[in-house]
Amino acid sequence: MKTLEKVNYKGFIWPVIIGVLLWLATPIKPAAVPVAGWHMLALFVATIIACITRPLPIGGVSIVAFALTVLTKTVPLDKAIVGFGNAAIWMIAMAFFIARGFIKTGLGRRIALNFVKAFGKRTLGLAYSLIGVDLILAPATPSNTARAGGVLYPIIESLSQSFDSKPDDGTERKIGSFLIFAEYHGDMITAAMFMTAMAGNPLAQTLAKSNGVNITWIGWFLAALVPGIISLIVVPWLIYKMYPPEIKETPNAKEWAQGELDKMGPMSLSEKLMAVIFVIALILWITGSFIGIDATLAAFIALALLLLCGVLSWQDVLHETGAWNTLTWFSVLVMMAGSLTTLGFIPWLSKTVGASLHGVNWFLALVILIVAFFYSHYLFASSTAHITAMYSAFLAVAISVHVPAMLAALLMAFFGNLMASTTHYASGPAPVLFGSGYVPQNKWWSLNFVLGIFYLVVWIGIGSLWMKVLGMW
Repeated sequence: MKTLEKVNYKGFIWPVIIGVLLWLATPIKPAAVPVAGWHMLALFVATIIACITRPLPIGGVSIVAFALTVLTKTVPLDKAIVGFGNAAIWMIAMAFFIARGFIKTGLGRRIALNFVKAFGKRTLGLAYSLIGVDLILAPATPSNTARAGGVLYPIIESLSQSFDSKPDDGTERKIGSFLIFAEYHGDMITAAMFMTAMAGNPLAQTLAKSNGVNITWIGWFLAALVPGIISLIVVPWLIYKMYPPEIKETPNAKEWAQGELDKMGPMSLSEKLMAVIFVIALILWITGSFIGIDATLAAFIALALLLLCGVLSWQDVLHETGAWNTLTWFSVLVMMAGSLTTLGFIPWLSKTVGASLHGVNWFLALVILIVAFFYSHYLFASSTAHITAMYSAFLAVAISVHVPAMLAALLMAFFGNLMASTTHYASGPAPVLFGSGYVPQNKWWSLNFVLGIFYLVVWIGIGSLWMKVLGMW
């Protein structure tokens, strides 16, 4: 006898209570906010809370939210369904499929093992080599969880165990704790450096466009390049000093990596084809704005080549549940977030908060907004949910107080990733790496707090100056 699927009905309590209360508060809403805009706010807030309480997986939550949005006539069906045709969201899905090619062919693991073999003589060098792999994979891997959890974590775990560093016998500080935490931050930094490196980044690009700011792939990369490189160099060293491993030299890492490469054998044809197609995708993303090929089209071209060459099968595409799941819930959340603007709530909010910041120097206002955006992440268990909930509103406020639009849009997009330097539930990679048991919660929070300040100083300070040099504001 088949049983019903498990539903966490308790998880609906807070979303329903808060959503209904906001809906019933319509008679006392601000006069400048249209009724439809206020109703959209009630539905949107309830949806974000449900993304946190998880009565259903986030895809299921989004389908319920979509049905309620149309059923209540807040947004008509023909406009609500448009979200599923959003080009940026399809680019995310395509990049998921490209990432599947790295995993299926073993190319991602081969790259990682070669880095360990070349640079892993010392523990700090080992961390840099692993982060270097993350950096290479990031442009074509929109899931930072896939990079950290699917490709690098298994290698870190194997390496740690080869040095007798295990959390279950109290030897985690030998090498495992340092490598785990260094990779967490390396993954966070690389996610901020590329528009296609984390699922929430194209969402930020889409929300920025709705505020009149057009961010290109190459523009994002160039703006993030200097603060990103500084962070990639300095942060692992800071972690090494604040949370040092007991083992400083790792001469056996080279032998271990070579042994694993020997097991893999010579590079296969599928790996070679994967590497060539990845380079083609990267070139198209970099040059797309000059040759007239949209970033989403470039991703479609890459997937088409993977299918034509037999690197991926159509069944691989169909079975890539992460892509289809993301496509579903992103489409709904983007539609709802966009409707907050078109139905008048975000314009009202930006004017109201902007008025409270009237007379404040625009750069100080930008710092205040980013700091608030960053530390409010303690309330979120998903970077994407946080971006969906607050990015558009904060960007609109920044623009209303005369912050240069591109500067504000990019910095807030970067911090949509860097704000993961908070908790052990801050982003997708956090529960994977924290859950390994190598780093206790008190250390995770305290080290993140220090590094969070570093990110605020470097990315706002140096990042702003660098974007000025680039002529972006």
